Amino acid sequence: MLNDRGGLPDLVIFVATLALLSIGIVMVFSASSVTAYHELGDPYYYLKRQSLWAIIGIAAMIMCMNIDYHVWERLAGLLMVLSLGALVLVLVPGVGIVVSGSRRWLGVESIRVQPSEFAKLSLVVFLASYLSASQARTKSFFRGFLLPMMIIGACSVLVLKEPDLGTAIGIAGVGWFMLFAGGSNMASLIATVAAAIPAVYLFARQDPVRLRRLTSFLDPWADPLDSGFHIIQSLLALGSGGLVGVGLGLSRQKFHYLPEQHTDFIFAVIGEELGFLGAASVVLLYMIFGLRGFRTSLNAPDSFGSLLAAGITIMVTLQAMMNIAVVSGMMPITGITLPLISSGGSSLVPMLAGIGILLNVSKHVNQR
Repeated sequence: MLNDRGGLPDLVIFVATLALLSIGIVMVFSASSVTAYHELGDPYYYLKRQSLWAIIGIAAMIMCMNIDYHVWERLAGLLMVLSLGALVLVLVPGVGIVVSGSRRWLGVESIRVQPSEFAKLSLVVFLASYLSASQARTKSFFRGFLLPMMIIGACSVLVLKEPDLGTAIGIAGVGWFMLFAGGSNMASLIATVAAAIPAVYLFARQDPVRLRRLTSFLDPWADPLDSGFHIIQSLLALGSGGLVGVGLGLSRQKFHYLPEQHTDFIFAVIGEELGFLGAASVVLLYMIFGLRGFRTSLNAPDSFGSLLAAGITIMVTLQAMMNIAVVSGMMPITGITLPLISSGGSSLVPMLAGIGILLNVSKHVNQR
């Protein structure tokens, strides 16, 4: 049913999403203007791109908000197959686009997409469909844990080969929480976490540079000009902001001190320019989004809608938690963006599409 006329969508989720998106557009311009002018001769370059992606993303959100979420249950298998195929294509020489040593994109240089971001949403839809199909299946070790874990593992390993450790961890984390929400065996889930920690360590040891990046957050000042540089500059930006910040547009760290200032480390610029109050407001918006998303999940009319809402809520909030933890020096640098705020259309469009699906589930909740 394409013209779903259920109740009203959850306006709190809708407003929180638009608030985060608006903050993102403003902060992308503020954080990127210096770099864009120096490298591209146009201080508005990233602002224009982000605004265009935001328009496309909002259109996708509105479209998905008005499509009955049960449609995605029928398309779940196809979406998963297409996503896995795209992840394989990225690794094919001459097909995947290489940027800064990583092969993560498909398309052309001017317009490219990152299949791993779409795969994350496809995985949520697939797991919601698979786990909600049968309670007996969920309780089975093979069908309720091992098979879905193999799908999660395939997605994570393909993304890890790009290499993109942050997104791989994000995909694995979302999948793990969905299995938990779906009622998979708890002992198996705990064993998976125990096995994943040494696996990540072994992966990091294959590259000394990667290992230093993953351990530098423990003592960034031990190597302040190399592996610890990102974290030190991020902490300087956050610390410089104080309570109310230095003022919108007045960041000093964005003047070629803070790397990835409009993508992975944009939260540091928010903290510097808007201070503790501005950064706390962003965190509060994510918390509100999470609470209302889980409320939708708990009140959904069926198990598919419940797992779908939970998965999309986890997808947004887990990524936000990981990014903020990296920027504040509480976990290793993983190269993961701040959802709805960081620059980049490959992350923004599927995220807004997923939120549109969540809003459709909330329409059925409110209709009841």
